[in-house]
Amino acid sequence: MDINYMLKVQDAKAVDIQKALQAAGIKVTSITEIFKEKGEEPAQAPQASA
Repeated sequence: MDINYMLKVQDAKAVDIQKALQAAGIKVTSITEIFKEKGEEPAQAPQASA
């Protein structure tokens, strides 16, 4: 039986996800990246003007 899931991850590559699932005994038939959100950049402190 094939079942489809969608998940969100941070700082992981498809190969890392596949290895983790296989280590848990889950057979992975495919992983497809469908959307990549642009990460928020840390706020910068305002610079003093002279």
